[in-house]
Amino acid sequence: MKVGITGQNGFVGRHLYNTLGLYPDEFVRVDFRKEYFDDEKKLDQFVSQCDTIVHLAAMNRHESEQVIYETNVELVRRLIAALERTGSKAHVLVSSSTQEERDNLYGRSKKEGREALISWAQANGGKLTGLLIPNVFGAFGKPFYNSFIATFCFQLTHGEIPTIANDGFVNLIYVQELVEDIIRQIREKVHQPLYTVQSTATKKVSEVLELLENFRDLYLYKGEIPVLHDRFELNLFNTYRSFIDHQAIYPRKFQLHTDPRGTFVEIIRMGIGGQSSYSTTVPGITRGNHFHTRKIERFAVIQGKARIQLRKMDTDEVMDFYLDGTEPSFVDMPIWYTHNITNIGDVELITCFWINEPYDPADPDTYFLEV
Repeated sequence: MKVGITGQNGFVGRHLYNTLGLYPDEFVRVDFRKEYFDDEKKLDQFVSQCDTIVHLAAMNRHESEQVIYETNVELVRRLIAALERTGSKAHVLVSSSTQEERDNLYGRSKKEGREALISWAQANGGKLTGLLIPNVFGAFGKPFYNSFIATFCFQLTHGEIPTIANDGFVNLIYVQELVEDIIRQIREKVHQPLYTVQSTATKKVSEVLELLENFRDLYLYKGEIPVLHDRFELNLFNTYRSFIDHQAIYPRKFQLHTDPRGTFVEIIRMGIGGQSSYSTTVPGITRGNHFHTRKIERFAVIQGKARIQLRKMDTDEVMDFYLDGTEPSFVDMPIWYTHNITNIGDVELITCFWINEPYDPADPDTYFLEV
């Protein structure tokens, strides 16, 4: 199935694009660039290739609500024009918002855009899924734009103090949960002019901030894995970790406790379980070259010399970290970063690993990709 995503490089769009790439036997991703909206020929070419179009492109924030309204309505108008010019009968999924229910121009723009696509589908034999989406949070969100959680995470990892403007209850969904729901809708190909995406958590803003402050105090300051009571807290923790400047804090050295008997090192202190293991690696050999979408993982070098490399899977920037067993240290692996470890020394490398869930061959959450 050929799937194109307008807003491909946005917050949700990038997660959806990357996740579709995990199923190469099922989906072909049709590349999209925002410039296509200004070029009828390129927009038509894009539309004509797609079996499914997920329309995520939209403006969420601007000084002028009128600009937001006009921009969002115009993007839908141009998409519909391309659908009509090409005679497309694609399945179109359009993101809308619970803001539809409120009296503001953003909500109005989303509602009118969805209704315009309903009219196109009815007149042209197409299919439409109108996604009414609650507040979305997750890794790599844009602070001061995508969500209050992205803003809080950025502030708490950059020495700033968050403030709460309105301490109300918020319906939330983790971006990967939303992506999984969208992919299910793509597979089912059902015409649903209004489909309400269910939130997976309802939290008070102050409750979320308290959790994030705890993550900062335990994890960022002390290197300790906090207690994570449920899936929401795991997702929130992984969201928080994505905002950390990895190059600024890694590798982190362990505290050595030395006496005449030798040395003792505490590798990890954690409020959750998981799986611990170790490996030996001969000189010149590289392990890894894979990434995870949900797992928390720690590499601790206790003997030998190693280079750990990280690369966010949709970028070319590689981060190098050098660790030496004479000063035992660790690096934690962020989600969606492919990573490896190489023995760059002359002796056997010994590495201890901890991951927050035991390995399950039926659901390994391990995707191979060269750094």
